[in-house]
Amino acid sequence: MESTAARGGLHQNSLLCPSRGVSSSTSLLSQRSLSSSSFSSLKMKCPQGGNFSKGELQRFGNIELSPSAGVLNYGQGLFEGLKAYMKEGGNILLFRPEENALRIRMGAERMCMPAPTVEQFVEAVKATVMANKRWVPFPRKGSLYIRPLLMGSGAVLGVAPAPEYTFLIYVSPVGNYFKEGVAPINLVVEHELHRATPGGTGGYGLVQDLGRQSCAGQYGLTQSGQNITSVEEWVVIDGIGAEVPVLKAQSAAKAKGYSDVLYLDSVHKKYLEEVSSCNIFIVKDNVITTPAIKGTILPGITRKSIIDVAQIEGFKVEERQVAVDELLDADEVFCTGTAVVVSPVGSITYMSRRLCYGEGFGVVSQQLYHKLTRLQMGLIEDSMNWTLELS
Repeated sequence: MESTAARGGLHQNSLLCPSRGVSSSTSLLSQRSLSSSSFSSLKMKCPQGGNFSKGELQRFGNIELSPSAGVLNYGQGLFEGLKAYMKEGGNILLFRPEENALRIRMGAERMCMPAPTVEQFVEAVKATVMANKRWVPFPRKGSLYIRPLLMGSGAVLGVAPAPEYTFLIYVSPVGNYFKEGVAPINLVVEHELHRATPGGTGGYGLVQDLGRQSCAGQYGLTQSGQNITSVEEWVVIDGIGAEVPVLKAQSAAKAKGYSDVLYLDSVHKKYLEEVSSCNIFIVKDNVITTPAIKGTILPGITRKSIIDVAQIEGFKVEERQVAVDELLDADEVFCTGTAVVVSPVGSITYMSRRLCYGEGFGVVSQQLYHKLTRLQMGLIEDSMNWTLELS
């Protein structure tokens, strides 16, 4: 795996899906990457009720777990995702790693797990990236995807918190999402299946989202002992199996030629929520609107950043319930996520009617994409203090 990749040039056929998960058509980690011991990973452990140990760097490889590990039986697990970019001159930029740290801490509390402090999380990410510096693609050629995992690794047979927890980080170089020009995605609205439900964990990065399926992750929530009665009290996190329930609808959509699925709320079945693994925005008369975060939608860090950038650029941004009928006269529709940053939506099929929005970026989405990606790559001044530079 030396040659171009070892020099930072990359090219692996491994691209992230627009956000938390991995596209079914392009894997985040190629088989070549998955079997490589050339990468370094970082691992920290914590006993129940204790503190996380100092992180240890090691060669990337398989991990050993008891068959009765909490993560395998009861779904006690979370994941995050962020990227590192190489600047001209060789320094490396991380984009808002503290936001990922805060989000994984929210999810850990929800799942009755200890979590690294924000400082521990950020330092662990920095150490992992620097240990894999040679794998960071050259400027504008891609990025290094970083995947933190937090799991109940201790053996437990019964509905109870695991006796031990493991936090680990691994990486993979990824190419630019739009390698050969912008390719708008084509979505279909799903009416029957739902990505998340109120009282579930669609807004978390869970090993398994209970609101979507009654699976192992259900016990992880039971352990927390929380009695949540209002949708507004729930926060969405990214779990290890959180994306699994979307596979049925997504596979069916892809078989019909669509890129992905746009989900509606599970209560009224008329309000937009998310695409399988990314947030959605619509533009009408230069007003940008996105579904409000109310427990069934993951609070995407790219989503949050796009909202801030849009407001700085002078756009009005509304976070509210967005009725599916608003798609009928939208000027632009776009998605946001870690890998793609901003992806234009070319069409949405709703009730057998195809709504078209163009063959590429709209004026608004192009402006936001250009601004945020240049900031992430260090091509413009970071007046937001969002990037962390490693030398």
